[in-house]
Amino acid sequence: MVTTPYIINEIYDIIQKSTAFELALEALLALGVIWIVLYKRNGKREKRLSAAQKARLIEEWTPEPLVGSVPDNHPALHTHVVTGKVGKVINIDGKQCLNMASHNYLGLLEDENIQQAAIKSLRKYGVGSCGPRGFYGTLDVHLELEERLAKFMEVEEAVVYSYAFSTIASAIPAYAKRGDIVFVDEYVNFAIQKGLDASRSRTVYYKHNDMSDLERLLKEQAVEDKRNPKKAARTRRFLVAEAIYMNTGEVCPLPELVELRKQYKLRMFLDESLSFGVLGKHGRGSIEHFNVDKIEVDLRSAGMEWAAGTIGGFCAGSSFIVEHQRLSGLGYCFSASLPPLLTQAAISALDRFESDPKIFAELRTCCQKVSQKLPSLTDFTYRGDPLSPVKHLYLKNESDPVTDKQILDRISQECINTGLAIISAEYLEHLEKCSPRPSIRLTVNRLLTDSDIEDAFRILRQAARKILSEI
Repeated sequence: MVTTPYIINEIYDIIQKSTAFELALEALLALGVIWIVLYKRNGKREKRLSAAQKARLIEEWTPEPLVGSVPDNHPALHTHVVTGKVGKVINIDGKQCLNMASHNYLGLLEDENIQQAAIKSLRKYGVGSCGPRGFYGTLDVHLELEERLAKFMEVEEAVVYSYAFSTIASAIPAYAKRGDIVFVDEYVNFAIQKGLDASRSRTVYYKHNDMSDLERLLKEQAVEDKRNPKKAARTRRFLVAEAIYMNTGEVCPLPELVELRKQYKLRMFLDESLSFGVLGKHGRGSIEHFNVDKIEVDLRSAGMEWAAGTIGGFCAGSSFIVEHQRLSGLGYCFSASLPPLLTQAAISALDRFESDPKIFAELRTCCQKVSQKLPSLTDFTYRGDPLSPVKHLYLKNESDPVTDKQILDRISQECINTGLAIISAEYLEHLEKCSPRPSIRLTVNRLLTDSDIEDAFRILRQAARKILSEI
């Protein structure tokens, strides 16, 4: 029979021969066994509810609604219905209106040659590939479009995405990662904001188009880097801007941004969605407009849903930069490829860009004419560069954002009733980093005549006067 002293001696020998890690592990296992035993014992003593008690609890329980309450005036419940083509003139709810709401800057949606090329492509390829580019979704027209875009933008290579929003939203997290720092304008569009969220980088916002504020933040970061050089050596720094800001209609000071980029050794991304097909003698965007060396901007992205009159987007740059997105750009890897008929429409739009460059000068002339008329709107203040096809109108007598938005919606509806299609800008107020002030967003179309512009401003003035007089 084993005696108690013998057992104690055995335990003592085991303790002497065991490491601290083994002892800690054994102690944790013992505590775990004790906890399980006690938990089961307490569970067996748990008082069970009677049938009457269960029935009462079920009767008193109120389930949470699957969908929260929605106000009756929610814009999604009162949509406008468009009939026919969306061109210079648009049919809204049965009313013919001059269109200053769509981003069809060059009027290519009404180009007959582009339409016929898209129809011919539809007959050849069908509606779409129904697969991502890497899984039998790459057609010869996709490769042709990428080659044409690279040639037009005068870079080594381009990669095409099937949706403009996902272009910059995929490009940013393909390069910027956790631990990196991104300096970005506070009024960048929502797609850029989502790309920054996906990157999980530390985002530093500077005041809109304020280069002195950006330089201040860069200097502060430089001081911090000197305090911790090891961390600084592992940290990559990016600068993100829009060539023309959708939320303000203002052009970014690209030359100043480039100088700061060089001085503080930043990688620079430029979203040219609004400037592609708008700025520059040949419509190549902000870099051509400011005559900046292309190598100063690491990556340029643009949506084709504005000036090119189709859908999708692209990123352009060096082969090293672009090829990385074919493996890391989520919107490229996992989204169905751009429908071939719309790919062909983009190719045909580039044909028009190259064969008829005067369309860019015509658009800029229209933009300047609209800007010259803005001071005549005495009930509004305004924002937007004279060369920008996007202008923002704000109520001169500002109140709270909700009231301002309601007034602007009423003015927009009155304009539609009298023959002018405009719209108040919509934002996700609770998700935007810096929610812009409520505004009416005017867009300029190259096909607008002097008479059209006069009529548009007359209708806008009358509508504003009528609605404001009723308040």
